[in-house]
Amino acid sequence: MLPLLKIDQALQAQRGHLLPWVPVCLGLGIAGFFLSPEDPGPMTYLLICIATLIVLTQTRHLDARRLVAWGIVLTGLGFSVASFRANSVAAPVLSFRYYGPVEGRVIAIDRSSSDALRMTLDQLRLRDVAKNRTPDRIRISITSDRLFPAIGSRIGTTAHLMPPQGPAEPGGFDYRRYAWFLKLGANGYTRSPVIMLAPTDDELPVQSLRYRLSGEIQRRIPGETGALAAAIVTGDRSGVEQKTLRILRVSNLAHLLAISGLHMGLLTGFIYAALRFALCLVPPLALRLPVKKIAALSALGAASVYLALSGGNVATERAFVMVCVALGAVLLNRRAISLRTVAVAAILVLIRRPETLFSPGFQMSFAATGALVAVFGWLRDADIWLGPRWVRPIATVLISSAVAGLATAPFGAGHFNILAHYGLLANILAVPIMGLVVIPSVVLALCLTPFGLEQIGLLFLDIGLTWILTVATLVSALPNAASAVPSPGLWVLPLLSLGALFVILWQGRMRWLGTIPLCLSFAFWSAGDRPKVLISENGGLVGILGSEGRALSREKGQGYTAMHWLTGDGDTVSQVLAAKRWPALASPDFGDSEGLKRSRVGAYTLLHVVGTRSAKLLSACAADELVVSNVALDLQGDCRILQPSVLRYTGSIRLDASGTLVTAAELAGDRLWTQP
Repeated sequence: MLPLLKIDQALQAQRGHLLPWVPVCLGLGIAGFFLSPEDPGPMTYLLICIATLIVLTQTRHLDARRLVAWGIVLTGLGFSVASFRANSVAAPVLSFRYYGPVEGRVIAIDRSSSDALRMTLDQLRLRDVAKNRTPDRIRISITSDRLFPAIGSRIGTTAHLMPPQGPAEPGGFDYRRYAWFLKLGANGYTRSPVIMLAPTDDELPVQSLRYRLSGEIQRRIPGETGALAAAIVTGDRSGVEQKTLRILRVSNLAHLLAISGLHMGLLTGFIYAALRFALCLVPPLALRLPVKKIAALSALGAASVYLALSGGNVATERAFVMVCVALGAVLLNRRAISLRTVAVAAILVLIRRPETLFSPGFQMSFAATGALVAVFGWLRDADIWLGPRWVRPIATVLISSAVAGLATAPFGAGHFNILAHYGLLANILAVPIMGLVVIPSVVLALCLTPFGLEQIGLLFLDIGLTWILTVATLVSALPNAASAVPSPGLWVLPLLSLGALFVILWQGRMRWLGTIPLCLSFAFWSAGDRPKVLISENGGLVGILGSEGRALSREKGQGYTAMHWLTGDGDTVSQVLAAKRWPALASPDFGDSEGLKRSRVGAYTLLHVVGTRSAKLLSACAADELVVSNVALDLQGDCRILQPSVLRYTGSIRLDASGTLVTAAELAGDRLWTQP
């Protein structure tokens, strides 16, 4: 009984500090839904209801059973919320490759990872496709930069469309799930002219205003600086080139491009402080009015306008929720920034968009915010002296940059496979300019627009962003500015997150037990093994891991898959260079040609066939051969054949060092977004 008594005392000591654990329990339930191998049926929800009724009976006790019971209830609630959200966004998904006329309304414009401009269309019409099978939305890439129709206009073109693709490797990022929650039923491209069928309608006034504002900013501020300004003000990244994005990522300044907590915090903080200071300069107003609350309400209104102008994406919504909670605390005379504030924001975000739990934006923003609140709270409680008054702002910038950088680094490395070595230096040089010059310039330009004097604000905006872009360029050019990091295993980041949360949220010396899963997560990450062989989902590419890195079977074609495999290995070489590694791995007993590659991998002789011409060269195969092809084969023999008719159901495949074949379909399970 003594151990149980100690556990009960430890849990009872957490009373008064339990709110931050609510989003943790919700997150566990949400993760359970998404990691489930199949969609839950009615019996699952019946069991959740029965379990909830049972555990709620424990809430009449005042011991630890009550806390555990509520934790179970909240976990079940997270599971149910995720399930409801997944079913509520259900929309038709294209089940075949389509080529033909496409007609739809333009609702968004952005830029793909291949640097191609693309349109998102709704209200679609596809030739010979029934309305109940037509996707709600699609994305079409344009092969060359050209003027787009205005937002809200109806266009027509001839395009290639295909269903959202599965993971590039088993267990990897599943674009199908991402597209499901955006109601994207197909992706494609067009090389044909885009024809205007109808002018802009009045149903998307905010989106139209947003893109008109973006175009005007880029006209007033030319070049990449103008593209950055448009991205920061309106969230429109269509003008930002991939080389600029790479520079920002290598210097760890890419977060300045996304309208997230930093932008919302700086904007509302500037408006709140400026308005409060201005009202205090008028004694009759300062003595008779609740100046602080008026400033908070005004800042909240500005945040709402910024949310609308920025397009209202997931990251901006998350930042808006956090700002609303903080300003709401000011209105209620509570502490604006605390772990409770962060917890309330996380609860609201998870309930509204539970799928964001697995997004890098959610993880990195709440990791940074939680770490900053916890560290500065510890510094405040410990009454640590940060130096004279004039030194404190500098110390605060240094500490906040270091803490936020350390907190987000594992998640950035895990999702983007890059670790910036000089990110602290870049953020120290750039973030203050963001707060002191860029954001005030945006507010100044908007305030002067009615008088036709907005160019004054845009001038300072240009100066501030030019500085930031210069810092990013110089830092990214430093020797060893960044290093590639291999992708972590499935459980590494969750284990790291739970350890960090325990350290931050638990009260008492037991919090340091959270360092155990933290250390284990890094140990598992460094000891993780990448797949020996990777096979793309259509059989068009094979990658074999050797002593020099992964060798690819083709120099071109399937560039996205090749890039994903190489970055997952922590390898920075191009597909062309990776393809040159193949001869070093091939056995001298086999001859290779452009469409026929062989290599010995463990117990298998792996044979990759590309194209019908190479397929005609084969008529038989041996029992120890594993044949991969992107076309149908007719072979005699007992070999294992992975061709389109098989890969259509398996998806991408990996061959582990043990010789086990693992398919993407096995790991993805039978879910709403995986069904054909």
